[in-house]
Amino acid sequence: MNVNVSRWILVAYGLYLFLPLYWLMSMALRTNADIVGEFSVFPVAPTLANFREIFVNPVWYQAFGNSLSYVAINTLISLAVAIPAAYVFSRYRFLGDKQLFFWLLTNRMAPPAVFLLPFFQLYSAIGLFDTPLAVALAHCLFTVPLSVWILEGFFSGVPTELDEMAQMDGHSFIYYFFRVFLPVNRGAIGVTLFFCFMFSWVELLLARTLSGAETKPIVVVMTRTVSASGLDWGLLAAAGVLTVIPGVLVVWFVRKHLVKGFALGRVS
Repeated sequence: MNVNVSRWILVAYGLYLFLPLYWLMSMALRTNADIVGEFSVFPVAPTLANFREIFVNPVWYQAFGNSLSYVAINTLISLAVAIPAAYVFSRYRFLGDKQLFFWLLTNRMAPPAVFLLPFFQLYSAIGLFDTPLAVALAHCLFTVPLSVWILEGFFSGVPTELDEMAQMDGHSFIYYFFRVFLPVNRGAIGVTLFFCFMFSWVELLLARTLSGAETKPIVVVMTRTVSASGLDWGLLAAAGVLTVIPGVLVVWFVRKHLVKGFALGRVS
């Protein structure tokens, strides 16, 4: 295919991907009357009132804080559990290792709705309901198996000779693991962090069921932007713009490791 034609195809596809984001931002800068009124490509009278409402209304900014808290907890727990588990699966063979690895993946195959009632009853009984930890632990049921699967693919690509060389040089396992092995697999950790964050950030069903008035996440608040005059389109669009920013920041900070990880690892 001609290089110029390929370039124009990529440009057209990029504009196609950018269009929803632009329109979301455009709606966030309009009033409801402007949105439901006459069609216009650009805001007729741009306003920051929708963003101001989010930053001054405790319902909105507390919801953002609740979401960020359980997403951070989930990501940290998933990495802390998955990294040593993936190392064991990649370096050792033991009775039932393949069956255990497959069982981890079956948890990821199940829809979240299957676990709603067990989680709700369990957390209510032990006083964990309506806390960020409750949502984070529920998400771990899905992010930990995914993290183990991703990391095992990367770790298996690291030659075992590296372990043997570190042992011959007199390094302890702790030193080797944290100062040699993990830095070599920075790309793997970046990819895993990305997937854990994105799953927990956009998941709605578990977050909505396991949270109450105290820890209501942003995805739940966004589904309740209905007033007496109808759906508040501008406010919902402004919240949508702000919810995109954390994902963009995560991709930005791990972009180098992410690209390297996708190039060297096994993710599908």
